[in-house]
Amino acid sequence: MERMTRWVLAHRLPVILVWAALALAGGALAGGTIDRLSYETRLPDRPGQEANDALAQRFGQTGGRNAPLLLVVTVPKGASVTSANVREQWSALVTRVTPPGGRSAFYRGTGDESLVSADGRTTIALLYPPATPSNAPYERWLPGITAAVDQARILGAPVELTGQPVLSGRNSGAQRGPIYETLLGAAGALIVLTVVFASGLAVVPLMMAAVAIPTTFLLVRGVTALTDVSFIAQFLVALIGLGVAIDYALLVVTRWREERDDPDAETGASARHTAIVRAMAGAGRAVALSGTTVAISLAALVVLPVPFLRSVGYAGMLIPLVSVAVALTLLPVVLYSWGDRLDRPRRPHRVDSRAWTRIAHFTTRRPVASVLVSGFVLLALAAPALALRLGQPATATLAQGGAPAQAFARIVDAGFGEGIARPIEVLAPAGSLPSLTGELRQLDGVTGSVAPDQWAQGDTRIIDVWTAADPSAEQGRAAITGILDTARATPGVLAGGAPATDVDFVDAVYGSLVLVLLLVAAVTFVVLARALRSVVLPLKAVVLNALSTAAAYGVVVFVWQQGHGSELLFDTPAIGAVTIWIPMAVFAFLFGLSMDYEVFILHRIRETHLRLNAAGERDTVVASVVTGISRTGRLVTSAALILFLAFTALAGIPVTDVKVFATALAAGVVIDATLVRGVLTPALVTLLGRTIWWFPRPMSRLRALSGGRPAPLAPMKERV
Repeated sequence: MERMTRWVLAHRLPVILVWAALALAGGALAGGTIDRLSYETRLPDRPGQEANDALAQRFGQTGGRNAPLLLVVTVPKGASVTSANVREQWSALVTRVTPPGGRSAFYRGTGDESLVSADGRTTIALLYPPATPSNAPYERWLPGITAAVDQARILGAPVELTGQPVLSGRNSGAQRGPIYETLLGAAGALIVLTVVFASGLAVVPLMMAAVAIPTTFLLVRGVTALTDVSFIAQFLVALIGLGVAIDYALLVVTRWREERDDPDAETGASARHTAIVRAMAGAGRAVALSGTTVAISLAALVVLPVPFLRSVGYAGMLIPLVSVAVALTLLPVVLYSWGDRLDRPRRPHRVDSRAWTRIAHFTTRRPVASVLVSGFVLLALAAPALALRLGQPATATLAQGGAPAQAFARIVDAGFGEGIARPIEVLAPAGSLPSLTGELRQLDGVTGSVAPDQWAQGDTRIIDVWTAADPSAEQGRAAITGILDTARATPGVLAGGAPATDVDFVDAVYGSLVLVLLLVAAVTFVVLARALRSVVLPLKAVVLNALSTAAAYGVVVFVWQQGHGSELLFDTPAIGAVTIWIPMAVFAFLFGLSMDYEVFILHRIRETHLRLNAAGERDTVVASVVTGISRTGRLVTSAALILFLAFTALAGIPVTDVKVFATALAAGVVIDATLVRGVLTPALVTLLGRTIWWFPRPMSRLRALSGGRPAPLAPMKERV
């Protein structure tokens, strides 16, 4: 690390020019990069995907994983939607609002009774406009359909438009890009950095983020030339990139100022150069190790057989790697060239945090009590995760208080069932249609089905089947399983639609979950063991990271799935289920981000241990822990607060899935930086004593054979 830092300082101008060129190019091309992002969530070789592909091929881009729009009308008392007059008006309206190439199902007569309420006053039409490959698939058609429906009346009764695409707001066309949220996060980060540094140095970490983010976008653009990258990547790169780049820069700048102000440091012309080299020898190694562990955890997404999550993993892995590169090359140059001038007003800098020193002394004096209390709190936070339910958010929770939500509530009250918002779409040969339709209607939990004559292409017909309960609910999932099993048991029949895709997604993502998690944990353990020369510390780190991730899951279930606080915080009731991709993505990001803080603390504890050993001290554990916590606690909490603000900004994006994802990450970093790293880590290290440095001789030999060397003692004298 020292050699690289000296080389970078000797080539300051080329380093600045290269990073400036990358950042400018990335910024200039960012708009085009975002336009290249994909909204597809394909699951190759899965039965649901096969059905949706066949449907798209034979019937155009209608239906499949895209839920239908729902038109609903309730005629006045004494009238019936089955009367000839109403049927004629209803048929004319639905036909008029169905776009060219779209398809619709509405009450025409015998066989369509599922679209009429028991009292005969309410009827529904299912409308599938041609979809576009975007996050707003019906955006092209929705304004015209809405305008026509708003003006329509049947026997004086208003016609209403609802359905999942309307309730979710995905087709409003008013979604923000990542710039707004990034600016919000940057503003919050600047406030935190101003408090931490109390000088112009507060802008330096933001400068590093301003280089890392567009550079990462530039690399993502290159990835899009090789494979599809999900649209979610733009928010992850912008906001997680903001937090990670600032965190790494914060660590290096803090250590640089500490080295520069050390009273035992050398003076003279070379002091500025030496302070940066020493800072990078300690903090630079921690940053490199930290970025490696984050990238390893994101490999969990890359190895999954789901292109959507793989692309998130690719983009996610680039975030820490670019941030590390910026922190190890550009940041030393900036500190060397302008660090002293930016550190104005120049004030005495206290290396040890008084608050965290007191906390460290408390936990090391009462390690058993600290472990028991913090462990109990963590387990209590994680407990709701046992009730985790995977699925799409319940349709009834997607929007509240507006006309579409009220219309959907009336549909449910009229007895049509919540599942009508997300029906299963069955492609069947015409010859098997009568018997198959009858079987499907007799299944438990099924409230209706339609198979209009117009939904035919050659010998293939479409049957839409829906359930009484929402497909994400327990009863709804059981009914969906019955529908899929019954349909696929008939030769030549395919079953797709959004609920079928959800079932396939669960199988693809979580079918080999244990193996993926074990792989990530094992690789992380090996990397940390090699760097820290300890078997116990990496094992403890992996276990605590898993526990803090479980606590984040518990918070998500408690807040979003069960609805304790979701209305207060987000004006949204319980969603009933956590979107399928979120737990896996949360693990990949949170496991790595949490390891950042663990590495910062353990690396400093190890430095202190090595110095004390060199000074002849025998019992170094407590002194190492106190010094490590007192000198990194403030840094870790500041870094966590910056990430928390970034995730809070991420939660402002008007997409429910992203809000849930941001909630998990925000809760996870706060829990990890305070309860886990501030209390549980020092208490456990104290209890384990000298065993934390156990490193079997065979592993030492293996490390030597691989070219590894013990980390050199950092030159700065510790004040314990």
